[in-house]
Amino acid sequence: MNIGDLFDSPWKVLIVAVVVLVLFGSKKLPVAARSLGRSMRILKAEVSKIHDDDEPEDDAPAQALTTAPHQQRIDQLQQQVRDLQQQAAGNGASAADAQRTQQPS
Repeated sequence: MNIGDLFDSPWKVLIVAVVVLVLFGSKKLPVAARSLGRSMRILKAEVSKIHDDDEPEDDAPAQALTTAPHQQRIDQLQQQVRDLQQQAAGNGASAADAQRTQQPS
């Protein structure tokens, strides 16, 4: 039995409406409908917020912020390599020897 079969006849809809009216009462039915409407508005607002959060914004500044520390670290390591090469050249060793003995940390 499909749920669509429940509302295919006006008599069935009328019977469901009478049962709901008897269960909830005529005084509680407007309050229940009002709270259902509020819940639907809240749900709709939350779903729209989720969709707004998913929209991509300008990614260039975010990428620049994430690559800046990496670039600084690369620059520091390159400076250390140059310093080690200069020290090795001052001690009489070649730059190639200094690079071979350098251990990455």
